[in-house]
Amino acid sequence: MKQRDMAPARIDTPEEFQRRFGISRETREKLETYAALLKRWQKTINLVAPSTLDEIWHRHFADSAQLWRYRPENARTWLDLGSGAGFPGLVLAIMASETGGTRHILVESDSRKAAFLREVARETRVAVDILCMRIENAETHAKVGKADCVTARALAPLSRLVEIAAPYFASSTLGMFLKGREVATEVENAAQDWQFAFELIPSVTEEAGRVVLLKALNPRMEG
Repeated sequence: MKQRDMAPARIDTPEEFQRRFGISRETREKLETYAALLKRWQKTINLVAPSTLDEIWHRHFADSAQLWRYRPENARTWLDLGSGAGFPGLVLAIMASETGGTRHILVESDSRKAAFLREVARETRVAVDILCMRIENAETHAKVGKADCVTARALAPLSRLVEIAAPYFASSTLGMFLKGREVATEVENAAQDWQFAFELIPSVTEEAGRVVLLKALNPRMEG
């Protein structure tokens, strides 16, 4: 695991984001394209809460990007569940494009949001697999297989999230989930039916937020 010493701070501009996360100018420009497309598409599709549209770099991009530092060194296949407007999965795919060697799969059942994701991928020239399918379907399980990293944000309570993520977990898979102030209760509820190792890390964008790092996921055996 990487050091957990990134202190909270506002990240309101592309330049602040670039300094904070150590990305290249090319990657910053891709994210600027992403932000412009998000604002344009938001006029016809509800991609994010309207109140956060002027805080894209902090509330959405930085919130997503903080997961990058916790990735396993050998992570090759990344799976983002319920991608919505692409957070965190598409942001991570753009950051990974600097070095290559990874496959990023985004699963989003809403066809309009999937179309938005494809447009961003096309405009930024980032290679991602965008599946307009339901996460829990057997067809999706077969198509995706196992992933090295599984990510999600604002998708479901942790008890439900681990249930739908479990088919994509191998013994070494790391789940990286962005959660809010109720995370301790969510962990407790999930542990009633599942066994897992976990770590809670303070979010760099929200005081009450936490990053859940979760691995060794298995159903809890009755009796």
